[in-house]
This record gives sequence, C-alpha cells and structure tokens, in this order.
Amino acid sequence: MIRNTELDWFKSSYSSGTDGNSCVEIAIAAAANTATVHVRDSKHTQGPRLALSPTTWAGFVSGVTELADHRGRTVEEGGGTAEG
Repeated sequence: MIRNTELDWFKSSYSSGTDGNSCVEIAIAAAANTATVHVRDSKHTQGPRLALSPTTWAGFVSGVTELADHRGRTVEEGGGTAEG
C-alpha cells in the first residue's frame, strides 16, 4: 500500500471551480512498466482516494470536458460538477 508521505500530491490543473470547493489533488506513482494516477479531495486528504490507470484518468478528464462543453461551460467554471 502506498502511504500519503510516499506520494507527491499537487492540485490538478482541472480543479478550479468558481465556488472554491472544486479542489482535486493528484499524484503520479511510476513503477517499472506501469504508472498510477492517484486522486483525492484536497479538503479531506485522509479520506477516500482513487487509484487509476493513466488511460482511465484521461478518459475521465475527457468525459468531464465533454459534459462541460455540452452544458456550454468550461471545466474551470464548474461545468463538470454534478451541481453545475
């Protein structure tokens, strides 16, 4: 299991909603022939986390962007949130 201290967390560039509550942090863990994208809520750093393959992460980001575009908003404006 990867501990919090072993990952270099940073705020995702896709995390900038106007309400100040859209704070997603990610960390990339690379091993020999594989990588994992870890995702957490920056307000609850000890809470649940996701561990995704780079392909899955890219699909998620693409889906959120498409949803925001469909709603006529950018991701930065909160177009990818459930409340948006």
